[in-house]
Amino acid sequence: MIFNTQTLFAAAPPAGGQGASGGTGSLISTLVMFAAVIAIMYFLMIRPQQKRQKEHQKMLESIKKGDKVVTSSGMHGTVVETDEKTMTVQVAENTKIKFERGAISTKL
Repeated sequence: MIFNTQTLFAAAPPAGGQGASGGTGSLISTLVMFAAVIAIMYFLMIRPQQKRQKEHQKMLESIKKGDKVVTSSGMHGTVVETDEKTMTVQVAENTKIKFERGAISTKL
């Protein structure tokens, strides 16, 4: 297939006014789509994660001595002592293990 210069210039967009206004509309629609994607990601991913973190934090604050808990590693036990950052969990008779508060996954 042979191309000549007349065919190539006929396929090119016109220079001047029409090309500039089309670029602005295209830019605005791109920004709107970008904002929509960010909003969808926020409502589908970020917001639910923040909600789960708040619920987990409330659960950790409500744990007191005598509560039965499960750690993130799957150990079941009873809380025998709590500090600001740690909890001591009794997993068997005469067996106590100290965990970080964040390691407690659920309260039974």
